[in-house]
Order: sequence, then structure tokens, then C-alpha cells
Amino acid sequence: MSRQERRNMIEFIQRTKGLAEDQLVYMTDAEIEHIYTTAYFHFEEIVE
Repeated sequence: MSRQERRNMIEFIQRTKGLAEDQLVYMTDAEIEHIYTTAYFHFEEIVE
């Protein structure tokens, strides 16, 4: 994943999950992607 993709995912996670950036900085790309996917699907269900 590119740096910009990771940055966008972290920003989305922070807004939807309320996690601080320092909690996410040391996570692997796979961990960030898993949290993002979970948060996105949950967010999508709420919006619909």
C-alpha cells in the first residue's frame, strides 16, 4: 500500500473509531487494512 493510502486509512479510522494516531503508527499495513475494512463496513451499514 502507498503512503497516501495508509494515511487516508488512518485518518478514516481516527474519525470513525476515535483512535489516536500514536496507537496506529506502529501497526503493520495488514493491521491497518483490517481495522479500516472493519470500520468501513460498519460505517457503510450505519449510512444505509
